[in-house]
Amino acid sequence: MNVKNKSVLITGGSRGLGRALALEFARAGARVALVARDIEPLRKVVAEIESQGGVAFAIKGDVGDKQAIYPMLGQASELAGPIDILINNASTLGAVPLQPLIDTDCESFEHALAVNTVGPFRLAKAVLGSMLVRGEGLVVNISSDAAVEAYPNWGIYSASKAALDHLTRVWAAELEGSGLHMISVDPGEMNTKMHADAIPDADPRTLANPQDVARRILKIVEGGSYAVRQLAARQSA
Repeated sequence: MNVKNKSVLITGGSRGLGRALALEFARAGARVALVARDIEPLRKVVAEIESQGGVAFAIKGDVGDKQAIYPMLGQASELAGPIDILINNASTLGAVPLQPLIDTDCESFEHALAVNTVGPFRLAKAVLGSMLVRGEGLVVNISSDAAVEAYPNWGIYSASKAALDHLTRVWAAELEGSGLHMISVDPGEMNTKMHADAIPDADPRTLANPQDVARRILKIVEGGSYAVRQLAARQSA
């Protein structure tokens, strides 16, 4: 799908991979609507995009809050047009430092599921109706290698991302032949605040630059070969 003149909704758009995706998709000619809980960092990203001649909008919202989903989507559609591409990027690790499951409280698990799994599910449901009417649309769920590997202390994040991956597979099967596509993309380990929160002693030199990963994700989106689970880590470039 050529993203020029397409309406793209990106959650978690104020920093890290979300910010990088916003910049790359805007440079490619998309109208990007960015969502995050804190509006001020979003406005800075929008200003950066506009300074480069792009079109972007900042929307305050929490994907983990079910009451926020339709107002958030309504505002995005009003500003950027009916959503052509949804990128579910916002996520939470849960409590940091990361803890083994035996020390993890149920409320932390419920919150991780609300943000990492149920929120993306609600947003996808909300955009798919309009996409089906138009016969075209793409939902990109940002995944993780933690969704397929059993890393100690990553339990609630891993489980929530694994659930999102499986929802993606089921939805892709159900949407086959409709003109709509649902994929998950594993970005690999990146030099972001989230990674630093999870692994404070990691060497940033060994981690991918989010901007490079965003370019690979844009390439996947524009390439049109929508395998259900894809890698955007450096080794897949």
